[in-house]
Amino acid sequence: ALEAVRPKLPPHTLREGQAQSVQLVFERLEEMERARPILGENGIRYRVGKTLVPFRLTGNLEWGVPAPEIEGLEGLTFWVWPESLWAPISFTATCLEQQGQPASHWKEWWATRDATVYQFIGEDNVYFYGLAQMAIFLGMQEGRPTVDPPEGELRLTRIVANRHILFLDKKASSSGAVKPPLAKDLLDYYTVDQLRAHFLSLGLGERSVSFRPKPLNPKADPREADPVLKEANLLSNAFNRAVRSCFYTTQKYFEGRLPEGTVSPDVVERTETAILDYEEAMVRHEFHRAIEIVAELIRENNQRWTKANPYKEECDPEVRRLALVDSFHMVRAATVLMHPVAPEGTEKVREYLGVGEEFWSWERIFEPLSAFVPAGHTFKFLQPKEDFFEKHPSQK
Repeated sequence: ALEAVRPKLPPHTLREGQAQSVQLVFERLEEMERARPILGENGIRYRVGKTLVPFRLTGNLEWGVPAPEIEGLEGLTFWVWPESLWAPISFTATCLEQQGQPASHWKEWWATRDATVYQFIGEDNVYFYGLAQMAIFLGMQEGRPTVDPPEGELRLTRIVANRHILFLDKKASSSGAVKPPLAKDLLDYYTVDQLRAHFLSLGLGERSVSFRPKPLNPKADPREADPVLKEANLLSNAFNRAVRSCFYTTQKYFEGRLPEGTVSPDVVERTETAILDYEEAMVRHEFHRAIEIVAELIRENNQRWTKANPYKEECDPEVRRLALVDSFHMVRAATVLMHPVAPEGTEKVREYLGVGEEFWSWERIFEPLSAFVPAGHTFKFLQPKEDFFEKHPSQK
């Protein structure tokens, strides 16, 4: 029956579909619409597939942002989705004004080759922030559109798309039956650094994952650990131990100063490998992999420390000195790498080291700690049981 009808249809191509179906692909929406009654009148069952449609710009909601007269239509307001595409630019301008800078400086973030805007979005919004936003930005350029516009023109953003995060294995929505927990509620049980570490480790760029905070899970087994604290425990346990061991040992044997010496070649190589692997993971937006790379570096540092045991008085002085130099090198690298994940704790490490903001410079990432401290520099005294990566009060 279809073969008899096809000559009556607008130009199209025939493709294999699923099961016993086929696909009719038309070049234009108008042609597809003309084909629909022809198929229906001839008793051919069909359904319309998804395709790109004209992007709606305006609506008639009174509370929206007024739109200028367009093709003879007036009194309209911008639809919420196109407005949301330039809203981040408005946010940037507002933030600059709040800092005492001219709002016009937003171009230094959105329209210069010295800056790149990264947009973290859910996969269901890729159409808007990918296709629609890029089309708007390209359409605003003077002359022939290009993906590499001259200075002063809006530049295309980097899209970091994420899959859905479920809440207790169910899709949560503020407008649905299952409501996601509010940020203020989560902060009753977790620190900001703990939540950031957990969310970044989920690998949402690859798969949908369930968020299962134990305090908010009525079915949680009291005997099981809180899954949200897996990455947090790396900070509050392993990393805390690594940093504190360095400080306590220098205070006991070196008057709170970094001992002189050269980092062992194998430690330099191991640390540089971790840095390069971390950088590659970040470029690929594989944040879960980046965190695991740092975790491996921290665990290896602690294993080396346990083997040398430099805090004990029985340790050979030369072994102790070299162990401290090596450990400070690995801790220095791990602190910089974890700075985007746990800024509060890592800033506290920098405070106790007594070094400046240049400590975070990626251009100096391979340099040892000795490059940042002058001769005779004394670290800030670390009191017993002082934590750099603190647990939430509810966890103590």
